[in-house]
Amino acid sequence: MKEFIHLHNHSEYSLLDGCARIKNLVAKAAESGARAVALTDHGNVYGAIKFYKECKAKHIKPIIGMEAYVTDDLTVKQRGTPRYHLILLAKDDVGFHNIMKLSSIAFVDGFYEKPRIDFEHLQQYSQGVICLSACIAGEIPQTLLNKNYDGAVRIAKRYQALFKDDFYIELQNHGIPEEREVFGSLKKIAYDLGIKTVATNDIHYVNRSDAKAHDVLLCIQTGSDYDDPNRMRFPNDEF
Repeated sequence: MKEFIHLHNHSEYSLLDGCARIKNLVAKAAESGARAVALTDHGNVYGAIKFYKECKAKHIKPIIGMEAYVTDDLTVKQRGTPRYHLILLAKDDVGFHNIMKLSSIAFVDGFYEKPRIDFEHLQQYSQGVICLSACIAGEIPQTLLNKNYDGAVRIAKRYQALFKDDFYIELQNHGIPEEREVFGSLKKIAYDLGIKTVATNDIHYVNRSDAKAHDVLLCIQTGSDYDDPNRMRFPNDEF
């Protein structure tokens, strides 16, 4: 079996969303024999130092990043404004500082409901950064779900032009119908444009048995009753 490294992980610093505590995440990765593991919290790098120290203690390589929220125009602040997920990973010290800068911009200049950046800022701070197309909430998968294949290709080309060989099409399968719907098209875009692919799991907890605890965390986040059949919830325990 080829080596597998988790590159899409949400710790307790994905506030009220991530349930994979850094200490447990790193320990599990090391126990599994992985030589590296990533941290990609939502919009922030709060856990970077703690994560780095834990990885060094376990003799495993830390890959520091974040899952950014990308919007077209930071000046537009109204409900329903699209924002798409995008994974950014630091491949060197320059990339780490650029991701920190993007996180700061997202909170100081772009915050509306979530910390947001735009493509212009990505262009300015792309050096040393590896980019993955993200989960089903990414711009490319969302465009495919809207039955706009040509539009998804244009978006992929834009990110490819910016990040060059450091842009990857991200493939996920949590048993969700929407993921299966776009899977073939994502692979075709990658093949036709010569973009490398990477398989990830959108980790929100370390062990399957933690799924219920994560579900309770979502209730706290949304102010919902656990027994409410209409509340926000993850579709299964594959995260």
